[in-house]
Amino acid sequence: MKALLCEAHGPAEDLVIRDLPEPQPGAGEVIVTVKAAALNFFDTLIIHNRYQTKPALPFSPAGECAGIISAIGKDVFGWRVGERVAAWLGHGAAREKVAVPANRLIRVPDTLDDRQAAGLFVTYGTAMHGLMQRAELKAGERLAILGASGGAGLAAVEIGSLLGAHVIACASSAGKLALARQHGAQEELNYHAEDLKDGLRRLTEGHGVDVLYDTVGGDLAEPAVRAMAWEGRYLVVGFAGGAIPKIPLNLLLLRGCDLRGVFWGEFVNREPAAHRRNMERLLEWAAAGRISAHVHGAFPLEQAAEAFALIGNRRAQGKIVLTP
Repeated sequence: MKALLCEAHGPAEDLVIRDLPEPQPGAGEVIVTVKAAALNFFDTLIIHNRYQTKPALPFSPAGECAGIISAIGKDVFGWRVGERVAAWLGHGAAREKVAVPANRLIRVPDTLDDRQAAGLFVTYGTAMHGLMQRAELKAGERLAILGASGGAGLAAVEIGSLLGAHVIACASSAGKLALARQHGAQEELNYHAEDLKDGLRRLTEGHGVDVLYDTVGGDLAEPAVRAMAWEGRYLVVGFAGGAIPKIPLNLLLLRGCDLRGVFWGEFVNREPAAHRRNMERLLEWAAAGRISAHVHGAFPLEQAAEAFALIGNRRAQGKIVLTP
């Protein structure tokens, strides 16, 4: 089988394709023939050895996938060969076949495309966990999303809208904001054209932001905290802007607001039942067309460098997937 491998840490251009023996399922595992493997921002870090997860070399990138069960190991019950499934692996999915623990599988509805299903775990799973378990978002609350046109941001726009929030999309261009509005945002703010704090205060009529979903970090973080409402919840999701910000703690005191970390991967490990409920709900929403699970582009393994560049340069509008 073909596999995209990181054999030495470095840029995506150094990734190689190798022909490997097909995997065999161990106890509690199934083999999934991969139809689509989704990439995320952390994949651009993990191949440089700059992420908290540091798999041993060589490894395949791509932490989530969708495909068909092609073999079943011992002590696996409730699954059969030929079923369509999606799974979260952490890394390793950018290959034609992969071994997956059966307890990580989710069934894919017949009406949902593999490319959409593959990309639901990290971005939509994180948004679901962040907005429901961490923010306890309520209908009618003002929700601002930084980086609203990327995969993570669009997921939060759609889920926030479905949960009844008043969604303010924040991004760096008119085109990105138009995409966010198409996916459910009620208002928009171009933070390259207007000061973020002033714009959020204006759009909330001085009330401030009840929940802020930050996928960017960097220089946007402090002005965003300054725009928080009393008892607001600032969700720390990621640092696509590069720098990890340092927040003056007096701002939290003055606004009576919280900074809350959103570590979806650890949530999956610590609360697997809640994670499964979230994912089953998301797959149902996607199959019914209530969320778009928008795919920006699909690339064969041979074009992985191009796929990584779209994410690394922050030009991806939605998910980027590989098709082994």
